[in-house]
Amino acid sequence: MRNMHERRDFLKRLGGLGAFTALLTPMAALALEKRFTKTKTEWLGLISQPQYDVLFDEATERAFSSPLNKENRAGVYVCAACMQPLFLSTQKYDSGTGWPSFYDVMPNAIGTQRDFKLLLPRTEYHCNNCGGHQGHVFDDGPKPTGKRYCNNGLALAFFTAGSQLPPVRTS
Repeated sequence: MRNMHERRDFLKRLGGLGAFTALLTPMAALALEKRFTKTKTEWLGLISQPQYDVLFDEATERAFSSPLNKENRAGVYVCAACMQPLFLSTQKYDSGTGWPSFYDVMPNAIGTQRDFKLLLPRTEYHCNNCGGHQGHVFDDGPKPTGKRYCNNGLALAFFTAGSQLPPVRTS
């Protein structure tokens, strides 16, 4: 039992070191500007438990499990929690990773921060409206941006071109 506590304490300290390192690492990214919050009960009245787990507990869905991975129609991808538009279908591409991937994002739609959960630094991104975790962005995407926004399908909703988008939730 003692070894388990020592290991947990070590990982906590390592996480703290990661947070300190993140402060020293310059990022050309948008800071997260979450505009409103809801309680877990309020969110679960709007989204499913698996969606809540991804969006607000930062879980990751299993690769190749999202129907949005194969979505090819023209339309808009929005945050499943607050309905803020995040990506256009023209920004989507098949990255082969098993998650919906995009090479660009709509202006002012996301905020980023460093993530050290797997020990190596990654950049996670969140909806700038509700703070819902969407995924991680990598520098191995196609032109013109070279970015790969690797998104959890559970964190998105898709609306076809010409359909009425729901209003963005702001409270």
